[in-house]
Amino acid sequence: MSFAATAIAKRYGTAFLDIVYPRRCEMCETLLDAGRPDAGRWLCDDCLKGLLRIEPPFCNVCGEPYDGAATDEFRCGNCADLKLHFDFAVAPYRAEGSVRELVHRFKYNQRLDLRGVLGCLLAHALRDGRFATEKDWLIVPVPLHAARERERQFNQAWELCQQLARITGHPAEQVLSRIRATPQQAALTRHQRIENLRKAFAVKGSTQGKKVLLVDDVLTTGSTTSECARVLKRDGGVEKVVVITVARG
Repeated sequence: MSFAATAIAKRYGTAFLDIVYPRRCEMCETLLDAGRPDAGRWLCDDCLKGLLRIEPPFCNVCGEPYDGAATDEFRCGNCADLKLHFDFAVAPYRAEGSVRELVHRFKYNQRLDLRGVLGCLLAHALRDGRFATEKDWLIVPVPLHAARERERQFNQAWELCQQLARITGHPAEQVLSRIRATPQQAALTRHQRIENLRKAFAVKGSTQGKKVLLVDDVLTTGSTTSECARVLKRDGGVEKVVVITVARG
């Protein structure tokens, strides 16, 4: 069966299932009409409107939203004294409310069926105007250590990458590996987080001259993604690294 025929069969198969087993909103259980596009296949209009979008102004480097008034691009105080190795980071939503709940269900309750809606929400990051002139990207997940991945049974970042690849047509590859297990970052200071990640990642694929979309579910301090970007540029010869996540913590 050709790719086109397979796509048509899948689309009609999904439509049939939507009729036999009507979809309900993941958050409020409202019945959803068949054929809704994008994240509307999983969330009703009210719940979609309730997602906390990150709107300007926000930090031009780490994507941290700013509640005050700002008319020019700026670098926030949170990352002003840091050497971040990615070019910039962007997330379309705050890690609060329904977005936080969706990520939690997906990541910790093994709700792999939610990778579809989270992939759609992740793709909204590409609406940022800075992507307008950039076309060719390699989509790369932040890797998990093998022991952690066995425990969780999947890498949430890789699942999101595959969804984003289907939406955008950009290739997705696992070109980074986590070669050293590290303690949990949550209880560490900023300096400790950076030191904790030294020599934790390695490049295992061909990335010379590539432009990389580095994907994870939530960005908090940016320590992990910065170290991944550093290794990709230093050891992999990557030209540019932009971090995109579903949410900003």
